[in-house]
Amino acid sequence: MRVAHRSKPELVPELHITPLLSAVVGGARASRIVASLVWPSVLPVGTSGHVTRAEVALALAALLFEDVQRRVPMARAYVEDAVRAGLRLCFDHGALRTVAAECGALPGGAAAFVRILEPLGYGRAAVYDLSNLKMTGFAYRHVDCPEDVPQYFVSELHPERFSAEFQGAVERVVGASRDPLSAASKASLVRLRERAELPEPEAIALLPELVAAFDRQHDAVRVRDYELLLSESAEMAWIATEGNAFNHATDRVEDVFAVADTQRRLGRPMKEAVEVSRNGRVMQTAFRAAEVQQLMVDDAGHLIARAVPGSFHEFITRHRMEDGHLDLSFDSGNAQAIFRMTAAGGAATATPR
Repeated sequence: MRVAHRSKPELVPELHITPLLSAVVGGARASRIVASLVWPSVLPVGTSGHVTRAEVALALAALLFEDVQRRVPMARAYVEDAVRAGLRLCFDHGALRTVAAECGALPGGAAAFVRILEPLGYGRAAVYDLSNLKMTGFAYRHVDCPEDVPQYFVSELHPERFSAEFQGAVERVVGASRDPLSAASKASLVRLRERAELPEPEAIALLPELVAAFDRQHDAVRVRDYELLLSESAEMAWIATEGNAFNHATDRVEDVFAVADTQRRLGRPMKEAVEVSRNGRVMQTAFRAAEVQQLMVDDAGHLIARAVPGSFHEFITRHRMEDGHLDLSFDSGNAQAIFRMTAAGGAATATPR
């Protein structure tokens, strides 16, 4: 079974990833993360004692990739298979959902993450019409190492395209959201944007707050509001329980069809079909979303647990264009089909083997 884009690559001694991760999550955990992923062979070099924006971006991406494994049993099983086989995974992109509304202390919509991604060296590469979902998607690609540093697919849901009742529920759910970034972290991001590097201790202090941004920033949703949101948008219902966590992380593989067949033979719950882009160069499929238990508030004000769709792990194959560059684009049709993995019927409860 070949599950990695490249097998057994050499680690690059110049990378500051291991010390960065070790300082944030400890040596043992950092070693597991480093051993599971493909790392670039070339990165911009910072001045002595400093970490480049590409290295901070890679460290953040690696921590978020691991977070999906923690929350998605199938992702964890898949990664463990690869590591046992002596392979590493090529992290292609992570996807998250936002809502373009008043979100209290948190900037609304994609702006909450643009303020993070741009200082890390990302630029907006494309805008995608997800009108079937009443959303817009934005691809953010790293300007220094576009093929080697994972992309972000940030989607915005547009409440004004839904009913007045729906808009009221959105306001109640996200209207008092917290901002996970401290003043110190915001200042570090400004310096990173200006200089493209940070002193290593400052980068280490920044990373945990960046990771915390990819989480839910609002309180538990009321059951009544959840049901109202779910009746009009599975995507907004998902945001209500999961917030801005990675909706999915994606492994770039050589043959997505072969990977899907292998995972089905292992009894793992896969999407029925592989989505193929209109240009034929980008192919995607995924595990079904993990089922998770989330607390909600009932009419009596009591917390109750409810099973809802969580996140999932995706697979993508990208072919090269005529100019030799990897096709790093997304496809609106593919994206909207993949989004259905977190609809109520898309969650999986199967135990990984």
